[in-house]
Amino acid sequence: MKAVAVTPGQPESVHLADLPKPSVTDMPDGRGVLVRVLKVGVDATDREINEAKYGAPPPGYQFLVLGHESFGVVEEVGPAVRHVKPGDYVTATVRRPGGSIYDQIGTSDMTSEETYYERGINLLHGFLTEYYVDDAEFIVRMPDGLKHLHVLAEPMSCATKAVQQAYEVQRRLRVWRPQIAYVMGAGQIGLLTTLVLRLRGLEVYTLARGEPPSLKAELVEAMGAHYISTKQVPLDELPGRVGKADLIIDATGSSAVAFGSMQLLGHNGVLVWTSVTGGRQHVEVPSDKVNLDWVLGNKLLLGSVNANREHFEMGIKDMALGEVTYPGVIERILTTPVDGLESYEQMMRALVDDQSALKVYVNVADG
Repeated sequence: MKAVAVTPGQPESVHLADLPKPSVTDMPDGRGVLVRVLKVGVDATDREINEAKYGAPPPGYQFLVLGHESFGVVEEVGPAVRHVKPGDYVTATVRRPGGSIYDQIGTSDMTSEETYYERGINLLHGFLTEYYVDDAEFIVRMPDGLKHLHVLAEPMSCATKAVQQAYEVQRRLRVWRPQIAYVMGAGQIGLLTTLVLRLRGLEVYTLARGEPPSLKAELVEAMGAHYISTKQVPLDELPGRVGKADLIIDATGSSAVAFGSMQLLGHNGVLVWTSVTGGRQHVEVPSDKVNLDWVLGNKLLLGSVNANREHFEMGIKDMALGEVTYPGVIERILTTPVDGLESYEQMMRALVDDQSALKVYVNVADG
């Protein structure tokens, strides 16, 4: 069985590997689900793993199969599986449980352990292969009517979680009705976060470097939000023009922007960091001013990574509502298909060199 893999720790090592085809009996207690992979999304995480910035292979392997954004069709289920059946379209969560109490209650995205297990990222093979088997707990059914959005289910789960977590922690205020949100970055997570916030009625300003006209700007405006080019409007000028943000979600992958956003937040506001930065950049921060403003303003910084089953299900509901509210907009994020696992070099070139690519995905099989 073919798979696209890297040798962790070895830069630019992406290659075609071979794995045995799995079986539902690989999972205990009759809970196995065998999925034929149809499409797999790839993003900056896969690029950075190929650059050897992070990632580790499963025990007993020298390579790590990439791909954490899955879409496939169920081929076979174990006798204890009830919520999906052969022929159903499904996606799968990414992180798997360790030993902490949070892992054991279904919130492995909140693990308190240093070691984490993520398919296609760390210590577990990913989905860029022909078939995979997983425990039913981690398999999420997708409605047939959303199959054209396929690999966006995983990034949508991250966007939905980031917003949901902000609302969850703000229950500390008894009443929190955010009006203005900034979304830092207009990649796939930034655009999907823009959608989630607009569905909740916020005035949204989505910031990116590129100047309009552009596809990113078109999509932001099509969702009823405002696209702001930081080349035209410097970050520090935005609050004076539109007001400070009640909620900021950073999805840039830039620690400079993540820390710079701290100065744009209003009183009682929340800043959510979703960026995973694998570099070694250093930035200067006016720490005294930030410290004073944040203490006196009761502001909150929240990190959000990955998503559990609940967030996947919430994200799929948001996609469905988004399709009705802004017809045809979400699908335009799927810009860059690559045909076949054998085209892994083309896939990686698209991630590295194609500045117009919003979402790169691999067509693994028809279905």
